Amino acid sequence: YGPKESELNLLGDVRGKAILEVGCGSGQTLEYFAMRGAGELLGVDLSSKQIETARKVVSRFDIPIHFIEAPMEEMDMLPESSFDIAVSMFALGWTVNLEKTLSHIFKALKSEGIFVFTWEHPIYSLLDYADGKLQFRLPYETEQFEYHESWRAVPIVMHYRKLSTYINALIKTGFVIDQLIEETRIPENDTSKPEKWYSAAKARMLPPSFTIKCHKP
Repeated sequence: YGPKESELNLLGDVRGKAILEVGCGSGQTLEYFAMRGAGELLGVDLSSKQIETARKVVSRFDIPIHFIEAPMEEMDMLPESSFDIAVSMFALGWTVNLEKTLSHIFKALKSEGIFVFTWEHPIYSLLDYADGKLQFRLPYETEQFEYHESWRAVPIVMHYRKLSTYINALIKTGFVIDQLIEETRIPENDTSKPEKWYSAAKARMLPPSFTIKCHKP
C-alpha cells in the first residue's frame, strides 16, 4: 500500500554503483539493482537460509555480489567508506540496537552516499480491527516490544519505536535527512478484509509504511 521506487526515484540511476542492502532476505531487492546495472552488491542478513536463496536469485548476474551472514547490529566487518548507496527494505525495524546499526551503515557509506529505508509505520502497527471497528491496542507514546507468533508459528519479537526515534537516531549518527514519505497507494480493486494486518480499511486511516531518504555528508 505504499509508493514504489519507480514513482519516487529516490535512488536515481544506480548503474555502476556499489550498493549495500541491510536485511537482504531472499534477494529480490538485490536482483532489482542488478537488473538496473549496479556495479557491485553486498547483502547482509542473519539467516543462512535467506542468504542461500538470495545467492540463487542473483546467480545469473555477472557482477560482484557478496553476502555476509550477521545480525545488523554486528556489521563491524563492513568495509569503511565503500558504498554509494545503502538500503533496508522492511528490515531496519527488526534491529535490537538502532543506534549501533545506523553507525555501521554510516561508516560503510562514502561521503555523499545515500541511505534509504522503509519500515512499517509505527502508528499503523498499533492499530487493530476488532468488533467491527479500528482501534488502538497500545499507546503510541510508550516504546516497547512484544512477543508474537509469526506467520510461520515461530515466536518473534516486535519492537515499537516512535517515528521521532528513527529521525533523531539518524541525526545523532550524522546523517542529513533529505525526505520523509508517509503516503498510501490503494488499488481500486482491493478486496482485502479489514481484519487482515495489511488491509485497505487500515491503510485509508493511516499509512502502512514510511520511507526516509538521507545521506552521509
